[in-house]
Amino acid sequence: MSALIEIKEISKLYKIGSEEIHALRSVSLTIQKNEYVALMGPSGSGKSTLMNVLGCLDTPSSGEYILNGISVAKMMDNELAEVRNKQIGFVFQTFNLLPRSTALENVILPLVYAGMPKAAREKRGKEVMAQVGLENRMGHRPNELSGGQRQRVAIARALVNNPAIILADEPTGNLDSKTSVEIMGLFEEIHRNGNTIILVTHEEDIALHAHRIVRLKDGLTETDQINPNIITYASRTTTVN
Repeated sequence: MSALIEIKEISKLYKIGSEEIHALRSVSLTIQKNEYVALMGPSGSGKSTLMNVLGCLDTPSSGEYILNGISVAKMMDNELAEVRNKQIGFVFQTFNLLPRSTALENVILPLVYAGMPKAAREKRGKEVMAQVGLENRMGHRPNELSGGQRQRVAIARALVNNPAIILADEPTGNLDSKTSVEIMGLFEEIHRNGNTIILVTHEEDIALHAHRIVRLKDGLTETDQINPNIITYASRTTTVN
């Protein structure tokens, strides 16, 4: 079975004036369908750059990225846009919600871009709002929601197109510890439903929710290990306390 994501010797070089910054240095990584992977590392380790490459938001300076058996470098701009809209759901630390739109309107925005009819997108939007526990907050605007509720709206938006991959960049960075635990529980449920999750974090306790932890340092892969606290069976996942 071919991997869902395969990156081979990926490097990313930024030039700022006369200075060269190596954000990634020959990073290779393989992720199978339905894995739950945390990318960990301090600020400047390259984890966000790697996330942007995986999400087709940035292109590497060298190396190859194969997504679902297709080389990303060979995709046209319209094909990349379709991949971002249909195959990948994004969750960000700052939520990235439209302030004047309701929660439901924010959630169904990707379906508007996809050209889905209004009745169908509202039906789907309500389904994912219920999935994240916000069926009673659909008409609220972001400023009428708590931080945790706003992140749930962002997660619902990421799920609305039934993507294979959820990319979450510091999704608990703006949340208190209690709300962070609730949001990570929601990610675990999403993973059980069959999504592949790639989580970027610098927080050890958040990374420990993932089944596999890839640690980056100075643009290099430092370690790539299965989380010893989680045992995955064919039919269930158990956290070892």
